[in-house]
Amino acid sequence: MPNQAMQGASPMTAKELEYAADSMSNEDLLIKQCAVAAATIQNQQLQQMCAHMVDVHSQHYQTLIGMVQQHQPLAPTQPQS
Repeated sequence: MPNQAMQGASPMTAKELEYAADSMSNEDLLIKQCAVAAATIQNQQLQQMCAHMVDVHSQHYQTLIGMVQQHQPLAPTQPQS
């Protein structure tokens, strides 16, 4: 998202940041589980599907990182009272 679009945006709330962190943790776990499955499954089609799911969850993870990074400039620099 360009900086122009972020000008009217509000900083992410603590709840939203917590949700993003939880989602990133979940995506990371899914990446690891799919990678293990792809490495251990004998069936070629299932291996390919699991490898594809590693890519899908990696994209989700990168999207979440990007979202948090885009909101970083909007975050308060001082504790909120």
